[in-house]
Amino acid sequence: MAGRLSGKVAVITGAGSGMGAAMVAAFCAEGAKVIAADISGKQNEVAKGAGSACVAVQVDVADSDSIQAMLATAIKQFGRLDIICNNAGVQGDNARTADYSLAEFDRIMAINCRGVFMGMKYAIPLMLRTGGGSIVNTSSMASLVAFPGMPAYCASKGAVSMLTKLTAAEYAADNIRVNAILPGAIDTAMVKALPPDVRAGAIKGTLMGRLGHPSEIANLALFFASDESSFITGTLVPVDGGYTLL
Repeated sequence: MAGRLSGKVAVITGAGSGMGAAMVAAFCAEGAKVIAADISGKQNEVAKGAGSACVAVQVDVADSDSIQAMLATAIKQFGRLDIICNNAGVQGDNARTADYSLAEFDRIMAINCRGVFMGMKYAIPLMLRTGGGSIVNTSSMASLVAFPGMPAYCASKGAVSMLTKLTAAEYAADNIRVNAILPGAIDTAMVKALPPDVRAGAIKGTLMGRLGHPSEIANLALFFASDESSFITGTLVPVDGGYTLL
């Protein structure tokens, strides 16, 4: 069914590659006007490929002023905000808790957790102006099960999942829905950068025996962003090929 997001304005962070780029393509194909935001500069090519309904913005999600400027661009370009996908995130270094750098822990939390919090904090007032909206946060299966050597990543994604539920409860009566996607091992640059043995282990632990595709995450984001999920809020949905079942 075409036009599932017709008339809606969306902001997508982490849009320069992987799951974020797939979200941009899916949202534009369904009629949304989209702000494709990323820190890398790769969002420019993504936006160019998506057409005139997509505008590229450089954003540092760990910086309050940068997030507010991104959202202000959405209002300036398209007049409103209906959807925000807080998708930007990083994996960080690998080390056990006692050996983990405090500076690295703070960096990962600033991007993965504080960035999502600020995305919601500054988007919600804009959504309230027009009667509601949909927030889609990218958490991780690492918010459900432990991955030794990844204390900052697991902690940050656990926080995203709880912030999703909390904010959904706070704003349900205001017609703002908040849901989270919990990706497993997805075929993105982040997973490709893993050591070969770690990547092989992730695939082995996935009951379906393969990596997920970015489009499989984007399809769920599209559903949450659309009116098809109008009675769904506060959900945490693993898209992990069965990894967390056992």
